[in-house]
Amino acid sequence: MKLHTLKPAEGSIKSRKRIGRGQGSGRGGTSTRGHKGAKSRSGYKSKLGFEGGQMPLQRRVPKFGFKSLNRVEYKPINLNVLEELAKSESLDTITLETLISHGLVSKKDVVKVLGRGELTAKLNVSAHSFSASAIEAIEKVGGTVNKL
Repeated sequence: MKLHTLKPAEGSIKSRKRIGRGQGSGRGGTSTRGHKGAKSRSGYKSKLGFEGGQMPLQRRVPKFGFKSLNRVEYKPINLNVLEELAKSESLDTITLETLISHGLVSKKDVVKVLGRGELTAKLNVSAHSFSASAIEAIEKVGGTVNKL
């Protein structure tokens, strides 16, 4: 094998369609655009979502609902997670920094402690928000709640 004998694989190279080069080419006349209509004209550009004059899907489907601009997205942490964390690390205080360092939340998260699970350890918990059941469970075992 030499450099001058190299060829591309059979069928891998295909010449492009040469349109608008006269009737003899087989692609003259309408130049593969069909007859009449907006798509056959020069300068045609379709609008996003245009369906040929049919009512577009975005306008056919009913609209409903509302999203508040002031909604706060909380990252939920349950009591059973705090219990496991307290047992494994033998902690008595759980702060936002503790949760971040253990990979449970990220720096930008707004944390809410929820009341699922049993809590046996006496903990001092700091978070942005607490559910009523979480506050009750933490204070029941002698812990304290600190809202940030």
